[in-house]
Formats: sequence, C-alpha cells, structure tokens
Amino acid sequence: MTDTPETPLITRGRLTAFAAAFVLLAALGIGYGVHAAHRQDVLTHQGPGAAPAAQDLDLTGATGEILFRDTEPGPGYGFLATVRRSDPAGPRTVGRTSCERVYAAAGTVVCLSTEYGAIPSHHVRILDSTLGQLREIDLGAGAPNRARISADGRMASWTVFTSGDSYAANTFSTRTSILDVRTGALTPTLEDFDVLKDGKPYRPVDRNFWGVTFASDDNTFYATMSPISTGKTYLVRGDLAQHRLTVLRENVECPSLSPDGTRIAFKKRVSGSTTNPWRLAVLDLADNRETLLAETRSVDDQAAWLDDSTVAYALPAAQRTGSDLWTVPADGTGAPALLLHGGFSPAPLTTGKQ
Repeated sequence: MTDTPETPLITRGRLTAFAAAFVLLAALGIGYGVHAAHRQDVLTHQGPGAAPAAQDLDLTGATGEILFRDTEPGPGYGFLATVRRSDPAGPRTVGRTSCERVYAAAGTVVCLSTEYGAIPSHHVRILDSTLGQLREIDLGAGAPNRARISADGRMASWTVFTSGDSYAANTFSTRTSILDVRTGALTPTLEDFDVLKDGKPYRPVDRNFWGVTFASDDNTFYATMSPISTGKTYLVRGDLAQHRLTVLRENVECPSLSPDGTRIAFKKRVSGSTTNPWRLAVLDLADNRETLLAETRSVDDQAAWLDDSTVAYALPAAQRTGSDLWTVPADGTGAPALLLHGGFSPAPLTTGKQ
C-alpha cells in the first residue's frame, strides 16, 4: 500500500484568523487612502484662494469671460470660476459646481466630475447656462480626461481613461463619446466608426480615440486616433452621420479647431523623453502647413482658442499644487504669457457660433 500525503486541514479557526487578517489589511488600506485624501484636501482647500459664492454661477448671455476650474489653494479649489478676459488677474467669481474638466459654449456646459470614496465614481454632466443639470451619464471607472462643446452648444464630447481592454493591459485605453444635446442621441464610442487611411479601410484592434473638436456644421469633427501597439498618433476627420473617420496626418494629439474653422492647434510629439515630449503647434487645414508655437515647455493639454489669434492651455504651477493658465500667439510669433494663476480647463464664453 502506497502512502499518500495528507491534505492539510483548514480548520474553522484558521479560516477565522485569515478572515480577520484580510479585514484588518483592507481596513488599513482604506484608512490610509482616507488619510491621504484628507491630507490632500487640507492642502488644497485651506489656502488664500477665493471662496465659493452664495449662489452658483449664471452664464446666461455671458461674453468676454473665461470659464475655468479653480485650482488656487483655498475653499474654492476644484469649483468652476469665471474672470473677465480683459482683466484675468482681477477678482474671480467662484461658483458651487465642481468639475474635473469643463468646457462651455452658447449656454451649454459639459462637466466631467468625480465623486471620491473607497471606489471613486465618475460622471459627465450636461448643464445649462445657470449650471442646472440637463443630463447625467455614469462613466463607470473611466477617469475624466478631455471635454468639448460645439460653438453653437449643440454637440458635446468627452474622453475618459479606462481599463479592462486586454490589448491595453500594459498601457492606457480611452473611450470617447459624442452627445447631441438637442436630440439626446448618444454615440457611446468612436471605436465603432469605419476608418479610412490612404483610401483603404483601417481597423487595428487596439485603436484608441481622444480629444474631439467640432466644426460649425455639427456633423464634422476632428480627433486623435492611436493604434497603441504602433506608438503612432493620427489626426482624423469624422463624419458623425456616416459613422466614418478619415486619417489626415500623423503625429497629432488633442486637436482644437480655431473659431474660424481654418486651423487646428495640437500637441506634437518632438521627443521620446517622458519629461518633455510635446510642443504646441498649429496646422493650417488649407495647405497642410504646420507651425510650432513659441511655447517651448511640454504642454499635456487640449488647448482652447480664446480668439482666432490666441490659444490658452494649462501647465503645472511652479512650486505649489494646482496649475496655471497660459496663452501664446497662434502664428508662432511672440512669447508665452501667464493668463492667470490657479486655473485649469479654460473655455471662452460665447453666446452662439463664433
């Protein structure tokens, strides 16, 4: 008779001890997360920045102002705020609506928000000019990243970072959606669109899209496409009605269409460095001519056009938390200029088509 190894007995006592240890570790992890979040909350909300007003912002008929996310340390940190374009260093009005990313045009606001807890939840909220909610969409685990509204306020788009795509196990994955605010029609993802590259169908399995910007017809849009395994990015032009995308140019990220519809500001990768990889550039759509802008620091943002000659963008604030807003001429001349301290995600307020 051959002896067989005895199977170790898992007693009720062992199970109880294991369960207790697991609960303790989980509690310690949650406790550390809550402590870290509280510490960060103290750092960002106990500063000299402006406090939220008693009433929320009212953007009805607003022109000549810039809407942005306040990042000045203080009680208004993370809330939406406005300043006069003519006096951006002057007093800011801080409202009572919190957004991670925001954009607005013609009385429509897209707000990407996060509710923090043991498991953070993310939402996109479509708001009217009084910041009253028109629609809310659960983004699941998708962390907010980019947001845009068409110039007439009808079309909204947003991009989130996601997880769970097997082809993106070791890198990032995105989801980009488009909503017709007027009809309620939702395009959940651009990954279902047909893509043409060099006149031929192009359907890499690991393609990602981000950074939509709308043309004035509310059907044409531009975005970034990247088959992640190739390491390349492309500017694509979209036809919403036809569910079709056409590749226009390589090495374009986070496009932003100028108010006159003739040029696109974008991030151009100029280095393999992880600390200074991008330069802001502008592409003329008529002659495909590219111009590097005078900002030589690496900008990881979807620039916003303040007018036909100036783009605005965020950079990390020097020697403190948060970010600052900067501007630079769109023709490659001049030099970067500080727009305001303690701001992120700028949007020039307009009442209609630009």
